[in-house]
Amino acid sequence: MDVHSLSRRRTARLAARITAVAAVGAIAAALGGCATSDDSGAGGDKTLSVWLPGNNQTEIDLVTNTIVPAFEDETGATVDVTYVDWGDISTKLNAAFAAGTAPDIFGHGPAATADFVANGRILDLDDRVASLSQEDRDDLAAALPGGQVDGAQYLMPLSLQGYLVMYDADAFRAAGLDPDDPPSTWEDLKAAAEKLTQRDASGTITRSGFLTPSQAIARQQSFATFLFGQDGSLVNDEGTEATFDSDEGAAALDFFTSLYTGDDAVSANLGEDYLNAPAAQQPLVQGTAAMTVQAPSMMQQIVDASPGRDLRVMPALSFEGGEPAAFGGAGPGLMINADAPDADLAWSFIQFMLSPDISTEYTQGTGTIPVRASAADSDYAKNSAIITMFLQESSHLHANPNVVGWVQVRDALDKQLERGLNGVADSTSVLKDAADEADKILAANG
Repeated sequence: MDVHSLSRRRTARLAARITAVAAVGAIAAALGGCATSDDSGAGGDKTLSVWLPGNNQTEIDLVTNTIVPAFEDETGATVDVTYVDWGDISTKLNAAFAAGTAPDIFGHGPAATADFVANGRILDLDDRVASLSQEDRDDLAAALPGGQVDGAQYLMPLSLQGYLVMYDADAFRAAGLDPDDPPSTWEDLKAAAEKLTQRDASGTITRSGFLTPSQAIARQQSFATFLFGQDGSLVNDEGTEATFDSDEGAAALDFFTSLYTGDDAVSANLGEDYLNAPAAQQPLVQGTAAMTVQAPSMMQQIVDASPGRDLRVMPALSFEGGEPAAFGGAGPGLMINADAPDADLAWSFIQFMLSPDISTEYTQGTGTIPVRASAADSDYAKNSAIITMFLQESSHLHANPNVVGWVQVRDALDKQLERGLNGVADSTSVLKDAADEADKILAANG
């Protein structure tokens, strides 16, 4: 899909959209029954404290200068928003809960949800979600599971996140490949990557045929993509045992390792963090890779940094005989403090954030994937082949599990994957050692 010639209209003014949104009562009707300002507020005191993670100034300005004032105007509520750096959000929340000063609503990633549930810090939102219309539940179907723990809804995602493969169509043509018929399986991608890989006289790779993240933490996400593509899983349904120490896991890790090692290696610079490099230094921009795994926001930055280049996005890939899979799913979302004095008003704010127009404008402002499937009809999606592709592939995005202790399990697996990728141990030993450690962590948190 050609993404170069399509703009995203990032300069569209949110205020113009918000004026088209009806009063909160109308939003409530569209969402299946949000409490209006007459229904919320204990003793008429309608005040909300909200903590959100991050330091993206565009998002901060969008939320604090436009979205929150619109909610306040329509409800008569006062919303106090504080943005906290991602690296500090967990520590500061834990301290605030201990002191009894935690915010009414707070944002975090799905991986943290289970720990908040285990400590009784957030509300079960099942009944509130059930009050939504069937149409709205269907519209949010790709996002809702990412906010669930043991089948119950605790976090309401504000966006979807995911990774797909972006490729250089001109490089395809030069290598005798058809850019209009890109690989649909990982096996075919590896074969195409071998043709796209360039080496110097000494055999050193100067252009990777394909790059997938291999640095700390991100390599676990790459492994998960290949594991899901092998119909494997990370933990059992009960969240009590690791399941990646399997034939599927070994096949996934062997494939991952083969990208970087051996005579038919197609990837250079193992462990290098290209994902977080500025757009101008991205491998696709510099011509040091022909295909790379990317998130949608960086894909657009790459397009903007590469005028005249024919850059495209592949659908999610499968292994032969399997189902397409890619790492992704629910992005950060909102939770309600179990001790919030006005849970109805807090829910009203969340529903406002998830209403069709506001939700789409929020994701447009942050360069992320909309949580609503109906956003495919929005200008944001229609004018971005990148977002259109991610929405199209949203059902193939799979996330890490929401289980207590997952972050520790992830880190343990990640360290063992590093050993495997560097040839210190074979895949069977790597995954066994990681699973043994993971099971101890899960048992301790069970």
